[in-house]
Amino acid sequence: MNPTRTSNRSSRARSRAADSARGGSRFSSTASTRSAAPARSGRPASHGRRPAAVQGEFALPVTLTPALPAVETFADLDMPGQLLAALTAQGVSVPFPIQGATLPNTLAGRDALGRGRTGSGKTLAFGLALLARTAGQRAEPRQPLALVLVPTRELAQQVTDALAPYARSVRLRMATVLGGMPIGRQANALRGGAEVVVATPGRLKDLIDRGDCQLNQVAITVLDEADQMADMGFMPQVTELLDQVRPEGQRMLFSATLDRNVDRLVRRYLTDPVVHSVDPSAGAVTTMEHHVLHVHGTDKNRTTTEIAAREGRVIMFLDTKRAVDKLTDHLLASGVRAAALHGGKAQSQRTRTLTQFKTGHVTVLVATNVAARGIHVDNLDLVVNVDPPTDHKDYLHRGGRTARAGESGSVVTLVTPSQRRDMTRLMTAAGIVPQTTQVRSGEEALGRITGAQAPSGIPVTITAPVPARRERSRSASSRGRRSPASAARRVSAHQSSFDAAA
Repeated sequence: MNPTRTSNRSSRARSRAADSARGGSRFSSTASTRSAAPARSGRPASHGRRPAAVQGEFALPVTLTPALPAVETFADLDMPGQLLAALTAQGVSVPFPIQGATLPNTLAGRDALGRGRTGSGKTLAFGLALLARTAGQRAEPRQPLALVLVPTRELAQQVTDALAPYARSVRLRMATVLGGMPIGRQANALRGGAEVVVATPGRLKDLIDRGDCQLNQVAITVLDEADQMADMGFMPQVTELLDQVRPEGQRMLFSATLDRNVDRLVRRYLTDPVVHSVDPSAGAVTTMEHHVLHVHGTDKNRTTTEIAAREGRVIMFLDTKRAVDKLTDHLLASGVRAAALHGGKAQSQRTRTLTQFKTGHVTVLVATNVAARGIHVDNLDLVVNVDPPTDHKDYLHRGGRTARAGESGSVVTLVTPSQRRDMTRLMTAAGIVPQTTQVRSGEEALGRITGAQAPSGIPVTITAPVPARRERSRSASSRGRRSPASAARRVSAHQSSFDAAA
């Protein structure tokens, strides 16, 4: 399962910088030369279609070596039987298009460039190939064999959770490396030996600088959501890390959009990649509706509150941490089970809040753009931009939290009169034609579009589920790790901390 790369791979790797300086002759100026890219003619017209030429993106590279044909079932792939059994056990039977197109090639060791919106199946597209090609090997302490770089803590945890059952099936050890968590624990995991590391760039660099990790044995490297890493200013760290992995190794780059920053990564680090492009626009999803609701500034807060009080879960996006905390406090006082998620929260708080939202203990997640990627919630049918995003990519990624994996959903943006012109420009850049409606709080149109209703007005406090806490305390005591009294004090301290955070 670990075929040797072609002998001239390393020489091509050494010439990448020269290729870039000469203008990137490997890249085509037209889309007609794309390999494994689906034809877009004949697609039904719908709200949210993006134009074929995506603003600000670069021409995809030409695949010099013909790509292997796509498969329709996982059984058609050359994968270990344990992985196929794990897929069946997880209820995964039919590959998503990006999986069926790239896996035959990445399992054979080819570099890959995959473009697709969030929710298109990218994690298994790169994850299954990475695990299959690493299976049977054992990492030395501090020397992982495969690396997945992601931009955010939430995405790091989501990738780990998604791949964990498959890694266990082929007995590969995973380590998750991210900020906001104890670095000593992560260093211990690396020292104990981990074949696969999922990491954010900053924390991984810290561990390398400490001598707790080396990348010289990494043979498979994945960049997930590469465009966001560029947008967040991680590009220098990313290139520094990529320069440390094995130069003849396999590289896979997956991104929702392909702008000029990602172009530089492709030119420098991918060799003759197989290319698969799924329209990245969340608006291209035919099961997603886009609504722009024109509201009066004096009525916006009440309108927001009524939407939050709907039946079912909703993510509400705002621009700043302060605005998120303020709205969360208001919703809790109005009787809405809301919780805040932003970069100012400790990672343990962020993880707990996401868990409570996914289980329904919290019905409204009030968030900054930290939640715009890397968060998957089943059956989430509404996303609300309380503050309209300033960039069309942010709009697409926020909206990508709903209508995932074939489900339906709506994206609603509240727009005051002074914001209308900017919103029109943003929608044009995103290639989306929204349904526009003038609404006021309490009106039938608002309820019909969003399910809005009047809140109870009875203040609520979000607390951690008590039975689970008590069970953990009893288990800890029975193992002799804590006395009953200390366990109770620990539960109380956690409870108070979270109540204050909410």
